Amino acid sequence: MKKQNSKKADERKLYAFLATFLSIIGFIIALILKKDEEYVMHYAKQSLIVFIVAAILGVGAQILLIIPILGNIIYFAVSIITLILWIFSWMYSLSGEKKEVPVVGQYARKIDL
Repeated sequence: MKKQNSKKADERKLYAFLATFLSIIGFIIALILKKDEEYVMHYAKQSLIVFIVAAILGVGAQILLIIPILGNIIYFAVSIITLILWIFSWMYSLSGEKKEVPVVGQYARKIDL
């Protein structure tokens, strides 16, 4: 019995990790295969928000690249922030606990699927 629960927990962690690691593709996979799994969807929603934030900030930073030095600094900062959010989502998804990724977690809670 304990082994079966452990296997199920490992499966939830795997799907949660895939949802965060594969970003928008992972969100779609989780939505199709694990929509009823609360833990997986918690991280899938956060992954979706990280993707949206990264896309918006990336486009904005790309536009700001026309400003010689400041544009490069902003682009670099946006890339680092996105990477940090992404790494947080990976670590949290493998923890086995429902944790919120800083900044984006509050928005992910509002998504009702």
